[in-house]
Amino acid sequence: MATLQQEHRFPCAQCGASLRFEPGQARLSCAYCGHEQPIPQMDDATRGTALQSVDYHDAVANALPPEEIEETTVVNCATCGAQVEFEEHVHSAECPFCASPVVTDTGTHRHIKPHAILAFKLSERDAHDKMSAWLKGLWFAPSTLAKYARSTGKLNGLYVPYWAFDVATRSSYSGQRGTYYYVTTGTGKNRRRVRRTRWSAASGQVSRKCLALLVMAAQSLPRANIRRLEPWTMAELQPYNADYLSGFRAEAYTVELPDGFEIAKERMEEQIRADICRDIGGDEQRISSLSTDYSDERFKHLLLPIWMAAYRYRGKSYRFIVNGQTGRVQGERPWSWPKIAGAVLAGLALLALAFFIAEMGG
Repeated sequence: MATLQQEHRFPCAQCGASLRFEPGQARLSCAYCGHEQPIPQMDDATRGTALQSVDYHDAVANALPPEEIEETTVVNCATCGAQVEFEEHVHSAECPFCASPVVTDTGTHRHIKPHAILAFKLSERDAHDKMSAWLKGLWFAPSTLAKYARSTGKLNGLYVPYWAFDVATRSSYSGQRGTYYYVTTGTGKNRRRVRRTRWSAASGQVSRKCLALLVMAAQSLPRANIRRLEPWTMAELQPYNADYLSGFRAEAYTVELPDGFEIAKERMEEQIRADICRDIGGDEQRISSLSTDYSDERFKHLLLPIWMAAYRYRGKSYRFIVNGQTGRVQGERPWSWPKIAGAVLAGLALLALAFFIAEMGG
């Protein structure tokens, strides 16, 4: 299958310097001469057509048309495994995911081209304010982290890869419906009302159309933290346009499409089980067996925006992530064991003082 070698450059029409996408604005701007260049926008009809999903089975069978495939230059971090695109002139840098030094002995990544992008809405300053407020709220954090929160250190603006799946499901199940009833037991002062459950067999089918079910297509960040960055406002998706990447980095996907679909099935099962419990009804539900058929499987490859900082403490990396669209913050946090020990000792001292005062008063 043919591949496309993509190289994105955004020179300023006036001075030749690199243009940069302005978060929250549909334009590129030059930091040197102030020149602005609008990003072309589509009308709603054209945008809707461009955002249509792609057949999953065609992709798995390598039957996508050549224009759906591209080849990009990426750098692989030996510490955390992230694959990140760097500008061509950069030959050494710090990995934005773990703060480890990387040398750009470049490799190529042949992959499904992104179909859509959520552009940054938060500026770096706004994202730093959100992150600082979150960091300041952490109890028993090292003092160096408090200094980090007060600093104006640079955040990395990154587009991270996602698979968005559209799938129709039909699930057959068997289980039990639990209905509460009450009986009175005991006599006299020991008399009391006790709740018990009557179980009856239940079975049936439920159907669901899952739309835009998101799965991060990389392993560089903890999946639990990434899920807590949700929700994303998918109504603001734009057809993929490399202009939005100007001044930012993009991570290549390392979770292949079939593996992403298996993760999506796990998320779908959460929703299907909730549907089954509603279908069973009653006060409690048990699911004994569950079988799901999938149909009309389609997907999109998305790039979603995050601001991120990697903080190293005692030789370990901690990542702080800000949703570049909503400002929601998640992250890993170090603990200061001297502070924890001090708090425990202070608590014990207060207890001892209270006991001493009580003894003296007695």
